[in-house]
Amino acid sequence: MAFPKHLPPLLPREKYGGFMKKNAAESISISAKNDLGSARKERAVRTGEAEKENRIVPGRTPLGVRFLKTMADLSSSRQRLLRQILDESNETFFLSSREMGRRYNVNTATIIRSIQALGYEKFADFAHDLREYFVTGITPYSAMKAAVETDQSVADRIRRSVEKDVANVSEFRANLDPEKIIDIANRINLAQRIIVLGIDFASSLAGPLAYGLVRLGYDADAPIGSSGVVHNRIKIMTPKDLLIAISFGRGLRDTIEAVKSARRRNIPSFGITNDDATPIAKYCDSYLITTIARTSFIDSYVAPTAALNAILVACAHSQSERALEHLKESEEEYASSARWYVERNDGKR
Repeated sequence: MAFPKHLPPLLPREKYGGFMKKNAAESISISAKNDLGSARKERAVRTGEAEKENRIVPGRTPLGVRFLKTMADLSSSRQRLLRQILDESNETFFLSSREMGRRYNVNTATIIRSIQALGYEKFADFAHDLREYFVTGITPYSAMKAAVETDQSVADRIRRSVEKDVANVSEFRANLDPEKIIDIANRINLAQRIIVLGIDFASSLAGPLAYGLVRLGYDADAPIGSSGVVHNRIKIMTPKDLLIAISFGRGLRDTIEAVKSARRRNIPSFGITNDDATPIAKYCDSYLITTIARTSFIDSYVAPTAALNAILVACAHSQSERALEHLKESEEEYASSARWYVERNDGKR
């Protein structure tokens, strides 16, 4: 199976100071040591500039994809301008076309023609995708800091957050391939044992998926604890089992190392991630993409949750007899179990 080529992350913007030209008299007075230091600095600058020219914009965001597709057709000056805008998205995503032109010392028409070269008809559409590009690739701190700097009330931020959740689910629905979900269910049906691995915030996804699978009669578990716990659990898996790994962006080291370990031992793996270029996509046998685009410091897990629900529905209805058999066993518990809260007649609880 061919795995997607991992795209390196966008390198941080670097600022370099210029070098003052020195006349002959000054050059004579400079020591050989200082000459060597200056030469090293100059080489560092040249190397840095070369690295900047070779940067690749990563990601599955609409803007990142457009840039990659059109990069070969863009002039060098237009590439440099657009790269700057993307590199400094934390300072450009809220600018108008006129403000952006002033920032980069070009006229507004140049900005408009550059974004049209990416396929955008309106600057507003480009600005929307630029913000998406910004919020998808930043750290929680920088996302929160940028959000604080915008002129919005707390109520506005709440609405924007919910609107983003709805938009993420809508995107998942628009790109939904039911056959792929069914294929995931078939992989789960064939597995002797299923380990669902999600660490930190992703544990909020791994736990419910494993629990739902257990309710349907599968031998599933979502290990929690130290990296040692995860390592030992992966170590006892066999090629008859299935590892489901959930991680987004650069991926947490323990999760990625578990996937790589499973791959070395021919243990089937399936990933849930947010990009074709993530380590999960690179090392898992197959994967499902769901966006986690956010408006503030915390990733939106609404779309991944919808994906997990779809997987559980597919598992239940692809093996409906088994699902019904196991659900029937808990029917009496739903009716009479002491686990449910009951209001006492005397008003006491």
